[in-house]
Amino acid sequence: MMDFDHRTEGTADEVWLAAPQWAEVPALVLTDLARLVVVSAHPDDESLGASGLIIHAAQLGVPVHVVVATNGDASHPDSPSTTPAELAAVRRAELLSAVQHLAPGASVDFLELPDGRLREHVDTLAAHLGSLELGPRDLIVAPWRGDGHGDHEAAGATAGRIARNRGAQVLEYPVWMWHWATPTDARVPWSRLVTLALTEEQQERKELAIRAHTSQNAPLSDAPGDEVLLGDRFHDHFCRPFEVFVTPLGSATLSSSFFSDFYEGKSDPWGFETRWYEIRKRQLTVASLPRPLFASGLEIGCSIGVLTADLAGRCASLLATDIAEQPIATARARLIEQNHVEITRADVPTEWPDGQFDLVVVSEVAYYWSAEDLDRVLERIALALTPDGVVVACHWRHPVEGYPQRGDDVHRAFREHPALALLSEHREDDFLLDVFVRPPALSVAAETGLV
Repeated sequence: MMDFDHRTEGTADEVWLAAPQWAEVPALVLTDLARLVVVSAHPDDESLGASGLIIHAAQLGVPVHVVVATNGDASHPDSPSTTPAELAAVRRAELLSAVQHLAPGASVDFLELPDGRLREHVDTLAAHLGSLELGPRDLIVAPWRGDGHGDHEAAGATAGRIARNRGAQVLEYPVWMWHWATPTDARVPWSRLVTLALTEEQQERKELAIRAHTSQNAPLSDAPGDEVLLGDRFHDHFCRPFEVFVTPLGSATLSSSFFSDFYEGKSDPWGFETRWYEIRKRQLTVASLPRPLFASGLEIGCSIGVLTADLAGRCASLLATDIAEQPIATARARLIEQNHVEITRADVPTEWPDGQFDLVVVSEVAYYWSAEDLDRVLERIALALTPDGVVVACHWRHPVEGYPQRGDDVHRAFREHPALALLSEHREDDFLLDVFVRPPALSVAAETGLV
C-alpha cells in the first residue's frame, strides 16, 4: 500500500537541491566494514537508493550481499500484455543485470515474497536476515521506513530490528520521499540524513543499473495498463552526485524532561478528548477487554486520564501512572470522585508499582522506551500479572522522529515473550491493538463455557 499516488507529478529535484538544509547534512563515513548487506523491498530499490554505496563498498573490497524481499509482480497490476509471473521473472533478470553494473561479485538472494504484502511476511524476511550472522562490522541498508510505501516500511523496520539485535550497523535509504514530500515537510528527517558523494564514474554505473530495470523505466507496451512506472521527473532524484541515507532513530528511552517540555502550555496535546481517531481507538481498546470486571488494574502512561476514566468502570481498583506531573494533575482532577482510582507519578521501568494486577494496560507508551527497557517492562509485567491476568497493548504504527521504537517493534516484543499468549488482535494501518493472557489462551466463549 502506498500513502501517495506515484502517477502525480511530484516534487521537482531542483526544489530539493535548492533546500538550505543540505548545508547541515554531514557526510557518511565508512570505516572498517566487513560486509555490506543491501535489502530491497522490490527489485530496483537497491539501484535507485543505494547503488552508489554498493559500488563504493565493492571498490573498497567489501563483500556485497543483496536481499530482494518481494518478487515485484504488482508494479503493473492492469497489464494486458504481461502476467504477474512473467513480470516477476523479468524483474528478477533485470536486478541481476543491474547488480553486474554495481558489484559483479555480489551475492543475491531472492525471497519471492508477495509484492505489496511484505507486512504479512516480515517474519520470513527477519529469519533470512538473522541467518546472515550479522555483527558489528556489518552494515545493513534498507528502504526508509517512513517512505510512504508499506513494503518499504516493513523492510526498513525489519532490517533495523535485526541490526539492533545483532549489534550491526544500519542505514535506510529514501526512494519515494523525494516524490511526495517537499523540503519543508515535517516528515523529512533532516537531522538524521547523511550523504555519500559519488564520482562521475560511480554516477555513470548507477545510471546503467537503474536503466537495467527496463520494466520500470519504459512502457511494457503501448496498451493501457502498461504505462511507464518511473518517469523522468522521478528519475531525476537519483541522478544527483550524491546518495542520501537516514541514520537510526535514537535508541535511548525518552527522559522525563522530554515529556515535561512536550506538555508545557498544552492541556490535551494528542487530542484525546476531541479527535475521532482517538475516541474510536479508545472505544475499541475498552471493548477488547475479555472480562466485564477486573479486581486490580494497572495503566502505564495514563497521560491526562481519558482512557483511565473508561477503565475505572471496569476495575474494582485501578492504579494509573505517568512520568510527567502536568498530565497527572489533569488526570487527578478528571477522576477526583473515583475513590477506587489512584494516579501517581512513576518513571517506568526504573520505578515500578508494588502489587499484583489482573489487568495491565500499555497504550501509546512503549515506543518511548529503548529495546532494553521494553524487555525490562515485559519482565516486570510477567512478575506482576496474576495467573488469570490480561495485558492490553495498543500503539501507533507510523514512524515518529526521535522515538526509540516503532509500534510494530513493540508488539512483536510482546508477542515473543514466553509469559504472554495472544488472545485477540486488531490491526489497522494506523495502530495495533493486542490482548494477551497467560498461556494457553482460551477464547471468551471457551472461558465462559459456551464451547
